Amino acid sequence: MDANEYGALTEEMRQAYQNYNPRRDALAEARALLTLTAEKAMAAGALPAAELPAFIVEIPADVKNGDVASNLAMAGARAFKKAPRQIAEALLAHLPALENSIFSKAEIAGPGFINLFLSPAWFSSVVYGATLNGQYGRTGYGGGEAVNVEFVSANPTGPMHLGNARGGALGDCLAAVLDWAGYNVTREFYVNDAGNQIQKFGKSLSARYLQLYQGEQAVPFPEDGYQGEDIKALAKEFAALHGDALVEAAEEARRAALIGYALPKNIAGLERDLAKYRIHYDVWFRESALHDSGAVQAVVDRLLASGACYKAADGAVMYKSAQFTEKYGAANKKRDEDEVKDEVLVRANGIPTYFAADIAYHYNKLAVRGFSRAIDIWGADHHGHVARMKGAMDAVGLDGEKLDIVLMQLVNLMKDGKPVRMSKRTGKAITLSDLLDEAPIDSTRFFFNMREAGSAMDFDLDLAVREDSENPVYYVQYAHARICSILKKLAAEGVQYEGPVAWAGVQFAEPAELDLIRAVSAFPAEIVLAAQKYDPARITRYVIDLAGAFHKFYNTCRIKEAEPAVRQARMALCLAVKQVIANVLTMFKITVPESM
Repeated sequence: MDANEYGALTEEMRQAYQNYNPRRDALAEARALLTLTAEKAMAAGALPAAELPAFIVEIPADVKNGDVASNLAMAGARAFKKAPRQIAEALLAHLPALENSIFSKAEIAGPGFINLFLSPAWFSSVVYGATLNGQYGRTGYGGGEAVNVEFVSANPTGPMHLGNARGGALGDCLAAVLDWAGYNVTREFYVNDAGNQIQKFGKSLSARYLQLYQGEQAVPFPEDGYQGEDIKALAKEFAALHGDALVEAAEEARRAALIGYALPKNIAGLERDLAKYRIHYDVWFRESALHDSGAVQAVVDRLLASGACYKAADGAVMYKSAQFTEKYGAANKKRDEDEVKDEVLVRANGIPTYFAADIAYHYNKLAVRGFSRAIDIWGADHHGHVARMKGAMDAVGLDGEKLDIVLMQLVNLMKDGKPVRMSKRTGKAITLSDLLDEAPIDSTRFFFNMREAGSAMDFDLDLAVREDSENPVYYVQYAHARICSILKKLAAEGVQYEGPVAWAGVQFAEPAELDLIRAVSAFPAEIVLAAQKYDPARITRYVIDLAGAFHKFYNTCRIKEAEPAVRQARMALCLAVKQVIANVLTMFKITVPESM
């Protein structure tokens, strides 16, 4: 075969493995094979004619008795009026020839389970797929459906806190998983630059500014003001630029000037810190745009017209929360008080509430911009708002099921086995910026994506900085670097990987090889499951297991000393694992080292 023929064959194979999902394909073929087998058994009279029952085809946790297991015989006991074991025997007696199948044999186990064993060709195919497709793991599952993932959306009146660090990693990695699962994903940050919190921000800045010239005793600080040192720093910066020019100004004008100076600086700071954390948004959506465009009032008018709202005696517009939250409330029907009480949408003074803006914002996502699904990452303390927000989508004429909320539990920062609550630098609560100064970004993103969102977690600073196998991200990165080192050493001795043709006749047979290939085969299916469950931590746990399977393979199976064709096959398997690890780390914006 000359170079052109080899290149054409490789490209043809590469095209064949686009969106390759070997586990899905194996399960689909097993179902089709068993369905055909049952039809043949019924046609031959070995089983009575009956409607084929629903049955399970799955990858068992323990594959020693088979790679795919089915309960078809048990599920068909009633329909076929036979014992499951008899049904299984009748099925296997009519199993079509497997020469052109991905299965090599079938067996009966226990009371009637049917176990199918994957053929050597299937194991080779997985390695082909992972080595020939640089985007192995990507699937077309999502069909290009447009989804919006909104996460962090920290209040721009102050720095981001530790919870935002977890929310940032979770949201960014979830968006990545959805993208790899075939969705058209938009990452979005909602900037709360309007409403009550901005008025409070202005009051706080104004008081700190006046205190610089008139003293703290002469200017009382608002009871509900923002107490942070950042407010004092912003007031001092403003004073350094403008002096006392606004001391005698009207309070409203002074606040507006201070907000106009400080808010853009804070938003730029949020963007800067998130960029350091390797998070980049497609959209920074400003709440003020909803108010300025009339979108908030339009939604209120829509709700009034539909009867979902009414005007109270004092002129406030009230939303009838109870009638729209019931189907989204707690499963035990013991509903939160906040879910059933009427909600203020527009205050008596004519100013819309945050809830009104929030409805308008989600209406904009689903109705105006046309996302088929909106996914929000919220702190667990917002659980009472979930039913209200989903119900409000129904009230405004949309489908609340199109809005999904992922609730995220708290984080405990640990050092020397003890909780860390204050920053060494400021003596205040730990911020995202503080954390990124203390812990490597690779570890931070990886650690925050090791547990599902609904689980509370401890972030161990000591572990995050360790450079050994106890640190999970180091363990995974080391597996990638180890493969690079193996291939480099072989190349130095004149051994290069020659492509799939060089090992076309080799069958993987060692248990450690087969286990590693099974792990590689799971990657696209894990991507789909992570997307379905909104749980990107599945992929982090998966890649840790994959690294473990590789280390076991390396310690069991010789590469350099193997017969040439076997050596080529094992080099291909190394490349397959290297590709998967690189894809996971790149997907989650974690460094992919070639040496460590």
